[in-house]
Amino acid sequence: MIKISITTSRRTELVPVMSLIERALRDLPAWDGLLHIHSPHTTAGVTVNEQADPDVAADIEKVYARLIPWNADYAHAEGNSAAHIQASLVGTFSLVPVKGGRLALGTWQGIFFCEFDGPRRRELWLSPIKESP
Repeated sequence: MIKISITTSRRTELVPVMSLIERALRDLPAWDGLLHIHSPHTTAGVTVNEQADPDVAADIEKVYARLIPWNADYAHAEGNSAAHIQASLVGTFSLVPVKGGRLALGTWQGIFFCEFDGPRRRELWLSPIKESP
């Protein structure tokens, strides 16, 4: 497993991480298969979406804030229930195709670490799943 450190700067933030992931894979021999990208946090997640236009990530952040407000009447005493709910909707992992050791995504796609309880220092865990010969 490969671990990547990420430092977020806002409470809710979609952080583009594709270049960090590509850099982490660079030293591995070329391979085909899938890359399992996992967030080991209960208030953060991982998603694939459009990276070419930063307004898309901003819109996603706005919708989460509207749908799941921080100031609702939650039972969880720590005050971050909204972050747990948002992370549950995004999910903790993504599986991304890999061809020749490189991420194989669509033209506009990027990989985002989704922070919902920042700012914090976080991790992503990468696990290559190689195709059988």
